[in-house]
Amino acid sequence: MPDAPKTLPATSPPMTDRYAVIGHPISHSKSPQIHTAFAQATGQDIAYTAIEAPLDGFAATVRAFREQGGRGVNVTLPFKLQACEFATDPSEAARLAGAANALRFDGERVFAENFDGVGLVNDVQRNLGHALKGRRVLLLGAGGATRGALLPIAQQGPAVLAVANRTADKAHALRGDFAAHASIQSGGYAELAGESFDVIINATSSGLVGESLPLPAGLFAPGALAYDMVYGRGLTPFLRQAREAGVTALADGVGMLVEQAAEAFAWWRGVRPDTREVIARLSVPLV
Repeated sequence: MPDAPKTLPATSPPMTDRYAVIGHPISHSKSPQIHTAFAQATGQDIAYTAIEAPLDGFAATVRAFREQGGRGVNVTLPFKLQACEFATDPSEAARLAGAANALRFDGERVFAENFDGVGLVNDVQRNLGHALKGRRVLLLGAGGATRGALLPIAQQGPAVLAVANRTADKAHALRGDFAAHASIQSGGYAELAGESFDVIINATSSGLVGESLPLPAGLFAPGALAYDMVYGRGLTPFLRQAREAGVTALADGVGMLVEQAAEAFAWWRGVRPDTREVIARLSVPLV
């Protein structure tokens, strides 16, 4: 009799890799939309969700997600500082910023990165066409957003890199923290009088609350770029100030949002998605 046909062992379909963004609140986050678009464009099999963690429960939320098979997370406010502390292996960028916006899990190790500054630099240079090398660059604000941006900007070789803050002492402290890595000017807004800059980046939350900053006249050099990290708000008070000063190159932070997401996606998946279509889809008119 002929041998009975052999039955091949059953194989399970590959598991979809799980990622998430964690924050509080989180319902406004565009990250699921962005990463889903990236996955479709690059053929990556991932599921990406938004998770709202209790204000006192970030670490527990991350552990639970890992136990459920999560491969990595993006982290947004107010947990970026805790994310850096949670990591076993923070990058130099995350360590200097004291904050992380992306975690990757590998066994017992938790790697942390801060892609905010890289996303900003990529948006300014690649998408908006404003080179930072040899230019005078000013960051407004001395909080976590500025901390994450300073090193990537400094690595581009600006002629001047300055930080101004409502409280000058906080700007001076930031200069001291980065003294070994970059030459930074620091001071209060009033000390900017008589100076001008080619790229001015608002890293404060003024756009979220509708406040104008007390900026001196003449701050924007001819052909300057005015960039507000806030996105989706149209013409913020800072961008309105710039337009009234004659600036025509205005940008909000939607490109930074998408570019930092692309960096995290590439870090997790090994392939960097194109960002142009997603930026265009999420952009709102600056009016």
